[in-house]
Amino acid sequence: MATSTRRTLMKVMLLLFIIFSLLIPETLAECEAESSNSCNDKKKALPLKVIAILTILVSSIIGVCLPLVTRSVPALSPENDLFIVVKCFAAGIILGTGFMHVLPDSFDMLWSDCLKEKPWHQFPFSGLVAMYSAVVTMMVDSLATSFYTKRVRARTSGVVNPATDREMGTAVNFGHFHGHQHHNHNHNHNDHDDHGDEVKSEGDGKDESQQLLRYRVVAMVLELGIVVHSVVIGLGVGASNNTCTIKGLIAALCFHQMFEGMGLGGCILQAEYKFAKKAIMVFFFSVTTPFGIGLGIAMSTTYKENSPSALITVGLLNASSAGLLIYMALVDLLSADFMSPKLQGSITLQLKSYVAVFLGAGGMSLMAKWA
Repeated sequence: MATSTRRTLMKVMLLLFIIFSLLIPETLAECEAESSNSCNDKKKALPLKVIAILTILVSSIIGVCLPLVTRSVPALSPENDLFIVVKCFAAGIILGTGFMHVLPDSFDMLWSDCLKEKPWHQFPFSGLVAMYSAVVTMMVDSLATSFYTKRVRARTSGVVNPATDREMGTAVNFGHFHGHQHHNHNHNHNDHDDHGDEVKSEGDGKDESQQLLRYRVVAMVLELGIVVHSVVIGLGVGASNNTCTIKGLIAALCFHQMFEGMGLGGCILQAEYKFAKKAIMVFFFSVTTPFGIGLGIAMSTTYKENSPSALITVGLLNASSAGLLIYMALVDLLSADFMSPKLQGSITLQLKSYVAVFLGAGGMSLMAKWA
């Protein structure tokens, strides 16, 4: 419960930071170089934004819920090869999002002609922030896993485990039978094997518990990165009045949200959360981009896309989000899957998964033409 509260608090703080940064007086000073555009039409743009809110919301819900509601389908269960292939495809989508959408947008914003030559045009701040964001994500990933592991151990250390009782009972019975000479050596040997099997099962259970903790950390950190990125995207769409770009953005973002949601949904499924936590994570993912669009519409009179403070704030947030998404896609999703015993034991499944990664990353890269 405490961890869930902290996660929610972090999201609220990030949203407040974005709003506060974009409401400062500098946002009123729009860059003159971008102010004259024949595609700018506020009246025509508003209906397109409303359509974007509805279609992106539906696409997000479908994408993130698809892995959760299809668990009853044998072909799409986490134990099946098809689930691994689809998950790798979705991880490729997330990787493509980081490299081809978020990071280039950050470079464009921080190298904009609307910003001063010094220091923004003299140093690649986007690359620096993305790099440190990836390192910080690794740190959070590692520390969160350690915290979870210690908390679970502390919680279970003073609790009597029925399985432990059975093991103790078996050990006592084994010692009792071993002390009586009328039981033969083979019988004692069988008892010893049974006890060994129980100890082995306990070890397997610990490994499974550790893996479950990793899945939960991955799901939470990935959602945090996606939420920040989604709010920033939505804010830009909502504040824009460029009808030439919004139409293409709607289709591209629907595709993006659906498949990025599938990647997150697969992580949520493997984390084995209870229904309430699943519902909260699905809700946050589904509403963040539409919320960002609505926020952008509401702030369109004061928020200017090309003002120096807006470019700096959104550019830095995009860079940090890019580093997080790239790290999560490569390390926690793709590397974890490809180094798992399941894929290491099948060259064919590895090749299929690599094809899925290339298709996912390639499809998202193609979307960069419109988004």
